[in-house]
Amino acid sequence: MNRNKQTEILGGIITVIILILLIFLSNVETNKLSYIESVASSIVNPIQRVFADLGNKIQGNSTYFSNMDSITKENEELKAKNSELETQLRELEMIKAENATLQAYMNLTQKYSSYDTIPAYVINKDVSNFSSTLILNVGSNDGITENMTVIADKGLVGHVISVEESTCKVQVIIDPASTVSSTISTTNESIICKGTLEENSQILRASYIPTGAELIQGDTVYTSGIGGIYPKGIIIGTIKEIITTSNITDRYAIVEPAVDFSKVDTVLLIKNN
Repeated sequence: MNRNKQTEILGGIITVIILILLIFLSNVETNKLSYIESVASSIVNPIQRVFADLGNKIQGNSTYFSNMDSITKENEELKAKNSELETQLRELEMIKAENATLQAYMNLTQKYSSYDTIPAYVINKDVSNFSSTLILNVGSNDGITENMTVIADKGLVGHVISVEESTCKVQVIIDPASTVSSTISTTNESIICKGTLEENSQILRASYIPTGAELIQGDTVYTSGIGGIYPKGIIIGTIKEIITTSNITDRYAIVEPAVDFSKVDTVLLIKNN
């Protein structure tokens, strides 16, 4: 039997069933019809609920994705705002640093008002047991020349040894090649303070101490003004220890500089007369 013949038979069977149902329903009593409706409802209603729940879920998912789009947009806006606040914070920190530097310059200028000075700050450091130098942010364009004395808030830093257009190099007093003619506060005796080769050491060695000089631990050491580089009366440091030897002419003292060269950042350069 071919497919078309089978289709005709099936269609006829369905038609007969429909006719029988119509005849049955036309003769059934109303109360029986209600019963049939309730049975049909008990079958159909769960299916309707399933489809209704499915529709609600789809609608809920739509709301969820809509909310996600809103949250994503808000997140991007918060990121942008956070980036803006971070930029403002960095700018504020820069302003604070600049203000601190200006305040330090002002304090230094007031403290050393008797000198004609040029302010500067350290942009690079090389502080070791073999060499101790600083690079400053001023040079010949700012009126800097070699041998200008460099001072910080606590005292003597060193002197300029080379100059470029916008920078200069300073040899600090703890450099092994540095020599500073000095005097002791309590005796006014002349001594020489030199840097040392001791590793990781920021000390000076005071030598050429007069045999009759009475050194006292805690004495302050100042520049003597002799030697043509450093003006007189700038604090160098404090005598921390006195080393005696069998020959009094060989005795020496350990001087702790007033300036911490690992932390110095703001300085003044004294103009040469």
